[in-house]
Amino acid sequence: MSDLTLMLIKLAYLAVLWLFVIMAVGVIRTDLLGPSTKGKSKKPKRPAPRRSSPAPRAPRGRRNEPRTLVVTKGSLAGTSLDLTSQPIVIGRAKDCTLVISDDYASGRHARVFSDQGKWIVEDLGSTNGTYLGQQRLTHPQPITVGQPIRIGKTVLELRK
Repeated sequence: MSDLTLMLIKLAYLAVLWLFVIMAVGVIRTDLLGPSTKGKSKKPKRPAPRRSSPAPRAPRGRRNEPRTLVVTKGSLAGTSLDLTSQPIVIGRAKDCTLVISDDYASGRHARVFSDQGKWIVEDLGSTNGTYLGQQRLTHPQPITVGQPIRIGKTVLELRK
């Protein structure tokens, strides 16, 4: 083979190698930060929630219904969120209602929402799963006060 052919083969191999490295970095970035929305759609961004006005409350028919979602274990232990009529999305993505920095959590990991007076937890297709007590969720499940919801090393529960 001539020197020119060998040089072209080496350059092609180097280009393919760099393309692989760039693609691997892109996959890792997407896994850590979530998918990029830049340039994909022209939807207006959701405004940041205002803290000055009270959030809409979920309908309360009984006194014994839960009022807060509390993080009991993990890096955010002690954090609590008021339960409203809006669903609470839990995960590592910045647009989640509760952003947890847990290596075992997905970008949009799970959702807690009210359905006809009952609180439901749903896994959003996470890699490592969402656990209600000791059981992995396969479909949306109703939750009660004090029942642990585990996402990686983070544990949450409903409280009155």
